[in-house]
Amino acid sequence: MKLFLVKSIPKTPWSSDAPLNFKPAAKTLLILCFGLVVFGIGEALLIAAGIGVSPWTVLAQGVSNISGWSIGVATFVVGIAVLLLWIPLSQTPGLGTLLNIIVISAAIEIFLPYLPEPESYIFKILEIALGILMVGFGSGLYLIANLGPGPRDGLMTGVQRVTDFPVARVRTALEITAVAFGWLLGGTVGLGTLMFAFGIGPAVSVGLFTVHHFSNKTN
Repeated sequence: MKLFLVKSIPKTPWSSDAPLNFKPAAKTLLILCFGLVVFGIGEALLIAAGIGVSPWTVLAQGVSNISGWSIGVATFVVGIAVLLLWIPLSQTPGLGTLLNIIVISAAIEIFLPYLPEPESYIFKILEIALGILMVGFGSGLYLIANLGPGPRDGLMTGVQRVTDFPVARVRTALEITAVAFGWLLGGTVGLGTLMFAFGIGPAVSVGLFTVHHFSNKTN
């Protein structure tokens, strides 16, 4: 299915011409920020469900275990390491890279207190599934804005460009790699972690396809 075989970040009439654009069109900036808010709410749903942290947090936990650093410091170090991997992949940061950190964190902080924390395991799973879909759709919006990806999404798009594999396959491989290394280093893996690791790649691919499809229909 084409939904799961997207091989590059599509362009639309509202996409920025280049990531290094600090004066984007208002529409592009608005869509970027909306996508990041949706992404942040999706992340908050994963946290509220309480059955496993994201794969990269598992990796940060593992790094924290072997280094003695706090989880916050370990998360920062992992983020820097990911950004360094951008260099051989010739990835270009932009305004979206900075806003990715600010807006997603703010969205999690604002919306998390209002999200349900279900006791039923079935509802926890449904909340995780909804969170994954929202992260995928939010990713589609902000990546197509073409104002620079966040650290992990930049690694995904860089590896995809070099290998020419579908986005879904590349993202899934990266998430599973993060989980595997994190688990080997002592990080905690839950059902939500595994759902995210295997589900986020297809969700991002669907998000990219859907945003591109409907953007072209309305122009």
